Amino acid sequence: MTEEQRNAVEAVAMDMHQPYVAATQSALPEATIVFDKFHIAKLAGAAVDQVRRAETKQLAAEGDDRLKGTRYSWLRNPLDETAQQRREFEPLRKSNLKTARAWAIKETLMDFFRYSQEKRAADHFRSWFGWASRSQLRPIVRLAHSLRRRLGLLLNYCKWPITNAASESLNSKIQWIKYTARGFRNFQNFATAIYFHCGKLDMTPSAT
Repeated sequence: MTEEQRNAVEAVAMDMHQPYVAATQSALPEATIVFDKFHIAKLAGAAVDQVRRAETKQLAAEGDDRLKGTRYSWLRNPLDETAQQRREFEPLRKSNLKTARAWAIKETLMDFFRYSQEKRAADHFRSWFGWASRSQLRPIVRLAHSLRRRLGLLLNYCKWPITNAASESLNSKIQWIKYTARGFRNFQNFATAIYFHCGKLDMTPSAT
């Protein structure tokens, strides 16, 4: 990027990997760093899954298989559920299982990204942190402390509600192009294929 291009960058969405943060602060010192909410959701989902795996083993030893085969149900976005999926899964979510409590904590965390006012977002986080840090669920406690250390950057989302969703989607398409072609003779052919599939070309035949 030219100096002019770098100076024009106002905000950068990224995950919480510290080398990314350091590199951006070095190259774009005036840009605001915004942590991608979908990355936060992925971290929270991973914490829930760790709780689920440990509890699944514990329950299996007691002859209880309620959590068997439920991994993706806990990771699924509730907004993407069908009515049937919601009805079938509701008893587990309302149970007194540790996994159900971890899931509720995860979902409450994601409400943080609905706030546009920094003070309200900070108040929500403090309330959530108190619940998560006292949960006695080790993966959840670790997540809570990790996020609290980065709260200043998390709050930037209030002003800059941006994510990496578009670039992640584009990257997935590029990886699909690469995989289905089983390789390209040279980079230019690869670039041409990317432009063809991702360039939103109008393939409608001309009327002339």
